[in-house]
Amino acid sequence: MLTSSLSDVCYLVTDGTHDTPKTLKSGVPFIKAKEIVAGIIDFENCEYISYEDHLKVIARSNPRKADILFAHIGASLGEAAFITTDKEFSIKNVALFKPNPSKINNRYLFYYVISPRFQNEIKNCRTGSAQPFVSLEFLRNHQIEYHADLKTQRKIASILSVYDDLIENNTRRIKILEEMAQAIYREWFVNFRFPGHEKVKMVEIPVETCHGMSLQQNRIPDGWEVRRLGEVLKSIESGRRPKGGVGEIKEGVPSIGAENIIGLGKYDYSKEKYVSVDFFSQMKSGIVKHKDVLLYKDGAQIGRKTMFRDGFPHDNCCINEHVFILRMREEVYQNYLYFWLDQDWMTEKIKNLNANAAQPGINQEGVKSLPILIPPYELGSKFDNLIEPLLDQLFTVAKKQQILQRTRDLILPKLISGEIDVEELDIVTGGVIE
Repeated sequence: MLTSSLSDVCYLVTDGTHDTPKTLKSGVPFIKAKEIVAGIIDFENCEYISYEDHLKVIARSNPRKADILFAHIGASLGEAAFITTDKEFSIKNVALFKPNPSKINNRYLFYYVISPRFQNEIKNCRTGSAQPFVSLEFLRNHQIEYHADLKTQRKIASILSVYDDLIENNTRRIKILEEMAQAIYREWFVNFRFPGHEKVKMVEIPVETCHGMSLQQNRIPDGWEVRRLGEVLKSIESGRRPKGGVGEIKEGVPSIGAENIIGLGKYDYSKEKYVSVDFFSQMKSGIVKHKDVLLYKDGAQIGRKTMFRDGFPHDNCCINEHVFILRMREEVYQNYLYFWLDQDWMTEKIKNLNANAAQPGINQEGVKSLPILIPPYELGSKFDNLIEPLLDQLFTVAKKQQILQRTRDLILPKLISGEIDVEELDIVTGGVIE
């Protein structure tokens, strides 16, 4: 094993822009720390900047394929991603490592960066309470202990890459299944081309009863109803955690917070927190059940949502005070509820419920005031029967994903530390990026 500073094995250790360029609805992706989740760069939910501003940013930091991103500022400190795309993008509040392949394999360094040892060393040296921070100078001078032999590095990277390739394939499958479900939802309940729509006339409703819904010419199919969410919800509840926090609790019942709410079939296990079994047994609300819709209710990502079901992400888990659980009176509309809330205009409406810029947050009454278009029970039932097999398959893949991630995370530190010796193993490493 060799020991040297991070800057000794990298051509460059830098960070993104320190400025705040104007963000746009389209343009060059502008990636910040919050867009790096569980090793993946979230290009779908990021902001954009102009190409002119992008050129200014890349004069300092120009992310390229096989580089490594590392969040060194804010709540996402420690999140990292290996760049696998040729897409141009800019970064802010994110460090950029450009490994020197003559000294260290790019992907091997990424696995080193996400290993518990490196993560703990960095997080234990952070400064700032309101805004955790690790300086570039500290990162550059930080000593790492790594395998000297490049061939060994490539073998380790190759083993771990097999897991990541399977995880990436499953991520794509989850995305495709969600897109299929979204397409059916839009066709039936946005474009109103549901089965038998030819025989149903469109009726105009007064503007004041639309409640700000996105409807063409204020028209809906005859027999459908515009309601307030509070009128059709069976319950809306939040959870809690014990006074003093849960930082010292290392096992028990998983307690889901806003940081775990990512999207359908997605969950960040690296940020897992727990409450004791005794505390969980005394909770009267906030216990997650099959097909619950969860809504992030405060903080920087108001409006982010997900659905948990079929034992994903856990057979037994609960939520904290920063998350709402929503349950419909009629279970046949529970899947419909998720897709209704996940429309772009609806997400914006949820965000606009917040009136406090300093401490963003929404309350139960605000959520209950949101509009929802309710189709007839028979049509809702047909949609549910059609969508259930897709969601069942999606969450089956998500649970397989969970097993792959846990297995990779189990062997990763043992490979990086040398506890598992791979030098004598005959492993093909041709696919590992140098």
